[in-house]
Amino acid sequence: MPGAFSTAAGALALPGAVQAIAYPRGMGFYGEQVLPRIIDVCCGLKPLRPLRQRVCEGLEGRVVEIGFGSGLNVPYYPAAVTGVAAIEPADTGWKLAGKRLSGTGLPVERTGLDGQSLPLPDDSCDAALSTFTLCTIPDVAAALGEVRRVLKPGAALHFLEHGLAPDESVRRWQHRLEPMQKRVFGGCHLTRPIADLLTAAGFTIADIDVFYEKAAPKPLAAYSLGVAVSP
Repeated sequence: MPGAFSTAAGALALPGAVQAIAYPRGMGFYGEQVLPRIIDVCCGLKPLRPLRQRVCEGLEGRVVEIGFGSGLNVPYYPAAVTGVAAIEPADTGWKLAGKRLSGTGLPVERTGLDGQSLPLPDDSCDAALSTFTLCTIPDVAAALGEVRRVLKPGAALHFLEHGLAPDESVRRWQHRLEPMQKRVFGGCHLTRPIADLLTAAGFTIADIDVFYEKAAPKPLAAYSLGVAVSP
């Protein structure tokens, strides 16, 4: 999990972005069975709950969520959400989501396996959600292009991501740690510039809050939370 895991374990953080969205198929027993369970526990810890609630505020209609994982955002979907198209390649992650889905009347369908190729029609979604996902998707530009394609004009992508820190001294540590982070946590990057990636994909950032998670190592917990609008 982001900072809370690293603080507890005294090791590299496990960013929520390792949620199954970018697991390479055939990653092996660890990637397919163990890692989704670690993420389910660590990314569901208390410090992240208010952030999930914040990022879900204002969602409505049909939502596409890339990196659905084990459904950690489900409790925070507003009543205005009428359905969720869940993009989730990890079978274990989807099975773990069952305990949360059983407690909600919200229609959630496992719609696809790959955020880089969404099996949805153009202009078919009212909103999109991505939490700790963009750091791990191999071709993040392709994924954001797909999100734009399926969003209706003027619809918004709500995002909560970790990435490149605002301070140069922290960035230097991120670059040092990133090779190990990628090896241990399924390709997770520490240095992706979230705002730049969104604007390069054609989104207009309507709101963004860049901050460090409290009591967490800064290189591992530089967060961006906000809303980006598709033209």
